[in-house]
Amino acid sequence: MSKNRSNTLVIGGAGFIGAHLLHALLGTGRSVTILDKDEASLSSLPQEVSRVTGDFGEPDLIRELLRSHGEVIHLAYATVPNVSFENPLADLLENLPPTLQLFAEAAALKRKVLFVSSGGTVYGEALRLPIREDHPTNPISPYGVTKLTLENYAHLFGVTKGLQYACVRPANAFGPGQKPFAGQGFIATALASVLCGDRIRIFGGRGTVRDYIYVSDLAQGIVSVLEKGHHGLIYNIGSGVGRSNMDVLEAAAGVIDASNSSINVEYLPERPFDVKVNILDATTLRNHTGWRPQVDFNEGLVRTWSWLREQYG
Repeated sequence: MSKNRSNTLVIGGAGFIGAHLLHALLGTGRSVTILDKDEASLSSLPQEVSRVTGDFGEPDLIRELLRSHGEVIHLAYATVPNVSFENPLADLLENLPPTLQLFAEAAALKRKVLFVSSGGTVYGEALRLPIREDHPTNPISPYGVTKLTLENYAHLFGVTKGLQYACVRPANAFGPGQKPFAGQGFIATALASVLCGDRIRIFGGRGTVRDYIYVSDLAQGIVSVLEKGHHGLIYNIGSGVGRSNMDVLEAAAGVIDASNSSINVEYLPERPFDVKVNILDATTLRNHTGWRPQVDFNEGLVRTWSWLREQYG
């Protein structure tokens, strides 16, 4: 999208992915501002990052920030996939209007926008694997429906208002800093359950199959799209490898055994809103930017386990 170093605004950047993303952005020489509603999370960010507490749905605030920033990464989202089922209308209303306002303001001021969508939910059940960006999109969760709707609005604003944008569809990120028991993030929740002596719930057989990507690799993928991605395109960011819930636990067993902890599994029936298999093809991203994952899955598990032990051990 842009090879120029600039001021970058990250909306919702005080969370798990944002904390890693800002380090990747700073590494490119950019000046970074984080806008987030969570003042406590903002306070823990590095001093070289500008921090603004507020809601990006406030038109005056977002307009003021856009005037002094050349590019925007939109990470903010009010719900997680599981919670979106409890109130689909709230999922839509809390996320759609403020994002449309952002797109409108960015288009008017000719600012670049990178929208972080969802590779795990927008496609729905896979017709072929691994999933490329041109795979049909038939989401089976309100979260996925809303994410896809926002992608479509980005395209609409691009065609009708000249919005300069790209979208990324990440696989399932994991790594240090991911809060367990938050409605998403199987690896963090499973490992923390071991530390707390709780059972790990597996829905159906060996559980769902997901593409897991270490969070720093995801952050670098986002920066790669920001710097070298093509205007108006959608990019998958994933490892291209699928692992079931039980595959993850079996891979983690050696790390966990070293701490004399044990894995206890509770098997439950499949859930209708869980996509059975999701594995992403990131060939387009690799061809356009040269990006490749750098952190081996097992090494990522070791790092995640080490961090969680400090928090919950």
